[in-house]
Amino acid sequence: MLSHVDEKGLPTMVDVGGKAVTRRTATARAVVDFPPEVFEQLKQGAGPGQNDLVGSKGPIFATAVVAGIQAAKRTWELIPMCHPLPIDGISLTCEVCGDHEVEVLCTVKTTHKTGVEMEALTGASVAALTLYDMTKALSHAIVIRCVELVSKTGGKSGHGA
Repeated sequence: MLSHVDEKGLPTMVDVGGKAVTRRTATARAVVDFPPEVFEQLKQGAGPGQNDLVGSKGPIFATAVVAGIQAAKRTWELIPMCHPLPIDGISLTCEVCGDHEVEVLCTVKTTHKTGVEMEALTGASVAALTLYDMTKALSHAIVIRCVELVSKTGGKSGHGA
């Protein structure tokens, strides 16, 4: 049975009241694939030694990091059955991987009765959407793919995705 459906098939929020408070983490990943010519144009906007892509709207990675962190903190407002959680920490990075891809990694930590998988997935997804938004004037052929849970710790299911 699905955890967010009651015995009558109606939506319900999981009761976590009886669960143990443990340290929980989750890491999610998203990949944004840029057309090669767009990627080259964005790399040219960055100054020497900068680890960010720069477009007409400003520093792309820095903006995506802030957006992803903000989204992770507000997941309970976006996903109907998510609990509001005390977030202990969020780490979000955007890094060039491959010839014209950016990998977004979002790790969320809490000490609570339920996990933070949805917060990590939301953070990675919104950061990827922000990368798209910041660069869409250059091309609509940008592809967000591979949004996935990479790992989780704590709680009943322990380690791994």
